[in-house]
Amino acid sequence: MTRVLPLALVVALASPLTAAEPLAPGTPVGKRPGPYSFLVATGPQRGKQTCYICEQHDADRPGMVVFARTTTDPLALLLAQLDAAALANKDTGCKAWMTLLSEKADLDELAKWAQKQGLKALPVGAFEDADGPPAYKLHKDADVTVILFTKQKATAAFAFRAGELDAAATARVLKAAGELFGKK
Repeated sequence: MTRVLPLALVVALASPLTAAEPLAPGTPVGKRPGPYSFLVATGPQRGKQTCYICEQHDADRPGMVVFARTTTDPLALLLAQLDAAALANKDTGCKAWMTLLSEKADLDELAKWAQKQGLKALPVGAFEDADGPPAYKLHKDADVTVILFTKQKATAAFAFRAGELDAAATARVLKAAGELFGKK
């Protein structure tokens, strides 16, 4: 007796395993990141709705914004390095910050997490909508999205699924961040 496998199973068995396609990060390179405000959990603006995009655009300064849906160790490592890069280039007026995307902000827990990670100047806060600011069209599968901009235009944008933010991904983000300051 001959068995016939369904076509879908034959195709699946014959196809090589491939990595998932990269996610679209939302704001394309060359486009202006739109304004959005979020509740800041750390620093002098704690508890206030703030639009760092507006501040950076108004002064024509570079910025590094990280949107995250979860707080993980790899995210903390990335943020610490972006914090250090912004501090090392403070003469440019660069600002880096992280916006947690969640339905309900727990600023106290977020502040404790940021303090535990040793973040010095990088503020963290929450945007109370898990989809993120509508103008950004963040990919629903992205756990972390990073947008770097200068002169009011995105110079680099990255989106990572849960588990994709590893050392190599962090290195790519940091290389692009260095280019904000003319460093390759």
